[in-house]
Amino acid sequence: MIQNKYPSFENNTERCVLAGLVRSGESRWQLEDQLKELQALAKTSGALVIETFIQERTAPDPAYFIGKGKIEEIRLFVEMNEVNLVIFDDELSPAQARNIANALSVKVVDRPALILDIFAMHARSRQTRLQVELAQLNYLLPRLTRQWQHLSRQIGGIGTKGPGETQLESDRRLVRRRIAHLREQLKHIDRQKNTQRRQRQDFFRAALIGYTNAGKSTLLKALTGADVLVEDQLFATLDTTVRRLTLSERTTILLSDTVGFIRKLPHQLVASFRTTLAETLEADLLIHVVDISHPRFREHIDVVSRLLNELELSGKPRLLVFNKTDRAKNQTDLLKQIKTLFPEALFISASRHIGLNHLKTDLQKIAESEYETLQLRLNYHNGAAEHLLYPLATILHKHTDEQYLYLTVKFSKQNRTQIQTIANKFR
Repeated sequence: MIQNKYPSFENNTERCVLAGLVRSGESRWQLEDQLKELQALAKTSGALVIETFIQERTAPDPAYFIGKGKIEEIRLFVEMNEVNLVIFDDELSPAQARNIANALSVKVVDRPALILDIFAMHARSRQTRLQVELAQLNYLLPRLTRQWQHLSRQIGGIGTKGPGETQLESDRRLVRRRIAHLREQLKHIDRQKNTQRRQRQDFFRAALIGYTNAGKSTLLKALTGADVLVEDQLFATLDTTVRRLTLSERTTILLSDTVGFIRKLPHQLVASFRTTLAETLEADLLIHVVDISHPRFREHIDVVSRLLNELELSGKPRLLVFNKTDRAKNQTDLLKQIKTLFPEALFISASRHIGLNHLKTDLQKIAESEYETLQLRLNYHNGAAEHLLYPLATILHKHTDEQYLYLTVKFSKQNRTQIQTIANKFR
């Protein structure tokens, strides 16, 4: 018998192996990079990765994804090394997942399920918990079979967090009813959020976006002093955080941080998190934060751009900010090349507070370019009009005489026509 070269660990640590497929036209190094990211995801979810398997095929095998021969190789390794979990880098069809699990006799999880599991771990607010549960149920619905009917969720571990901690809802009708209920609850929350956003509409709004772990939360904390969770971990932040950022005596903006993007983000999550992403959807400016120290940062930029296209945000103004420059300080040639390729970008280190003043200056210029300041004179005899201005502008100063109300107002350029109409009607 071959001796196990991998040491034993505590029973509550899931020992796993990763599996990936190199298709025709793809390169092996690209998959290796994706598997490194998958390993980081597995670590975030609490697993210990002890081996990685890569298979090259023209196309995925319809029954076993990476082929029956490679599955047999993994099965032997699993048996000899006390492995209890196999994670695939791609989404498996229900039939593939069932065939592979039967062949390996251990738990099988694909990349979307792993990401959903991590989201379930990190969901804190009621809104994000509902969104994660909705995404998980939409993922599980096509995978439900009679064999799931009495599966206890008490076994724990990766792939078992989320909806129904005691028993999986296997009946499709009940799951669909639960999905409909969750959607109604999220619609109610969305209406509340819309009311809050309308109350803030007289502020210029900027949203931090970027690949997960790019340093968005660190930047929000550095700029605003916000008490937010900052961890070197994928998807540490799910809930949207909005904070005021004062740039000058007359310019204050709202800065929001929300969930990070990642390759192969489950489409169920994109659909479910549209309420959370509303701060991004309605922002005046997107601040795209990029981890310049990551060897594949250009691919990260492309991933974010593709997801913005999916969210129909490709035309929204964007400010590119390269973060973690302190980690790339010895790569002078690389920095010069990036500055040549992205001449409008800013270079900062949020953790070291490097370049933040330059960023604030640029934000102030952009915000002030989107707003106008106007002096109005409204005639009392034509009626009280001040209340009509509140939803459209910020009143910076006012004084009165016997006949007129004099106002200095600041407003978004898109409200100019409405402001002018009010001024003409009550002058």
